[in-house]
Amino acid sequence: MLNTNFKKIDIIKEISKKTGFSVNFSKKILNDLIDIIITELRHGDINIKNLGIFKIIFKNQRVGRNPITKKKHIISSRNTISFTTSKKIIDHLNKFTWQ
Repeated sequence: MLNTNFKKIDIIKEISKKTGFSVNFSKKILNDLIDIIITELRHGDINIKNLGIFKIIFKNQRVGRNPITKKKHIISSRNTISFTTSKKIIDHLNKFTWQ
């Protein structure tokens, strides 16, 4: 996978290629994984060993500004998701020589 901008179908095809499963079954695996993450985030943070931590972050309401028109508008309060990569993945990536 040399592309840096992945679509969901790219991940599905890669799962299918590496596992030998059909594209439809690989799609179901990925969709189920996403559903599990969403469901578990409703109960709090998720720590997946050797992968990372998904955290829910609450952001307060604030004033935003359109950079072109300079018009101000209110950005409503909301929950967002943050992902922090595990140290094991970071150490693994630091072993590579990037070109």
